[in-house]
Amino acid sequence: MQIEWKVDSNDIRKIKDFIDQLKNNPFVQDREKRNLGGNCFEITKENVWRVLVGCLLTTQQRSGPESNVSRLLQTNPFLLSYETCRSEHDVEGFSLKTLSDFGGIRRTNSIAKEINANLSRLEKGLWTDLLTRLKQLDKNTSPDLEREAADFIDNRLQGFGPKQSRNFLQWLGLTRYEIPIDSRITKWLNKFGFPLVLSAGALGDKNYYQFVSDGIQQLCSASDIYPCILDAAIFASFDGDSWTTDNVGY
Repeated sequence: MQIEWKVDSNDIRKIKDFIDQLKNNPFVQDREKRNLGGNCFEITKENVWRVLVGCLLTTQQRSGPESNVSRLLQTNPFLLSYETCRSEHDVEGFSLKTLSDFGGIRRTNSIAKEINANLSRLEKGLWTDLLTRLKQLDKNTSPDLEREAADFIDNRLQGFGPKQSRNFLQWLGLTRYEIPIDSRITKWLNKFGFPLVLSAGALGDKNYYQFVSDGIQQLCSASDIYPCILDAAIFASFDGDSWTTDNVGY
């Protein structure tokens, strides 16, 4: 059995109008510069680690411009930096204390365990394969390469499912087609008129996630819009005017 995605002129008009309304939003402009303009993070262990921790922090809690997660990610120096964590004998204990002392962060026990587990895996050899894949995307991206990289991360990093593996890649500025689909995206698509009612709760299933992603990519392709830009516009639309040039890009 096969499903054929069909996008009509009304769908295209609605997408283009929506993007046009938000094209000047700082969050959308930052996404365009980072993911389409080659202004992505340098692929270093420190930068990759910071985004990795950021993905763990943004799971199941608010991460908008005025959130505690956003404030933590903007600390300078970053409180959970790669060099700081790898210098600690008890990484889990240090991470838990740091998160608890900062305040306002949910899932502190789980995040601390995931930080510890992922640092251990990376230091035992995963860094080589991960950085190789990331640098490959930095040079040349395609829907297939992005999906393969997301699956690689999903299978090897603790605390990463289909959504956060794509959030990780998008945050680094390496993807254009595969996006982190969450309840905001499904809510917006259901209101837009997606051909079937989407369930955010089902996105943990890899096949369901890829099915929804295929539909989004078809819609964006017909509208001459990159999925990463649609994602940014949807995200920004839920946060109103909260994003500024000062609080994007962390």
